[in-house]
Amino acid sequence: MLTFKNVNIITRTLLLVFALLKVLNYSSVLWLLIIGIVWLILTIIGSFHIRWNYFLKAKHHNYQVKDKEIAITFDDGPNKEFTPKVLDLLKKYNAKATFFLIGNQIEKNQEIVSEILRGGHSIGNHTFSHTNNFGFLKTDKVISDLKKNTALVERLFQVKMNLFRPAFGVTNPRIRKAVKKLNLQVFGWSVRSLDTTKDSKDKILARITKTLKKGDVVLLHDTSQKSVEVLEQFLVFLEKKKLQSVTIDQLFNIEAYA
Repeated sequence: MLTFKNVNIITRTLLLVFALLKVLNYSSVLWLLIIGIVWLILTIIGSFHIRWNYFLKAKHHNYQVKDKEIAITFDDGPNKEFTPKVLDLLKKYNAKATFFLIGNQIEKNQEIVSEILRGGHSIGNHTFSHTNNFGFLKTDKVISDLKKNTALVERLFQVKMNLFRPAFGVTNPRIRKAVKKLNLQVFGWSVRSLDTTKDSKDKILARITKTLKKGDVVLLHDTSQKSVEVLEQFLVFLEKKKLQSVTIDQLFNIEAYA
C-alpha cells in the first residue's frame, strides 16, 4: 500500500543505497536528486488525494452494505440560501444525508442546523475556519480549530460530532495527529461531483451517476443553486434505480455522535 510511512521507508533505503554507491563511485548524485523529487511528488499528491489514504485511513465507501444504499454528503454549509432548499428536496424524496459543517457558518445559521437534525440527517465536523491554509497549520492549531467546532455544536445542539471531513480533503501528518488525538472518524468520498467548478449541471449529473453503485459516498456542496438543481435530478435518478440515500453513519453502521 502506498502510504507516507511506506514511502519514507523505501526512500530512506534507496537514499542510503545510492549514497553508498556514490561513495564507491558506482553511482551519480543525480540519482539522489531523482529519489528526493519522486518522494516530494508523491507526498504532495498524497496530501491532496484523501482517497489514497496516504497519511491517514479514511472511509470512502462501503461496498459490503447489504441494502441498495448510498450516502449523499454536503460540504461547506450551513448556507442560509441553499441549505433549506436542499433539505426541502431531501424531504420530498424521502432521502437522508450527512452535512459536514463549517463552524463559522453555524452560529449565524442555528435554525438551519436544528432543521438538519430534526430531519433525521447527521452532521459532521468540516473545521471551524475552513481557512485556505488549513493544510499548513501546525498540529496544535488543527486541534484547536476542530475542538472549537465540536464545542460550538455541543453547546448549541447537545451533540458531540464524531464524523470529520478535512477542509478541501487535504491530509498530512499534522492532521493525522489531530484526528488521532480527538478520536474522530474521517470520511472521504468515492464519487466526487466537482459541483463547485464551472461544469454544467448535465456534466455534473453524468459524473455522479455514470458508475454509481450501492455503498458509494457522494460529495456535493449545499452552497449554490446549481448544486441544488443537480441534487433534484440525482434524487430522481436514485428513485428510478431504487437506491436509497442514507446518512453516512448508517451506511457504515457507526455512531455519528459521542
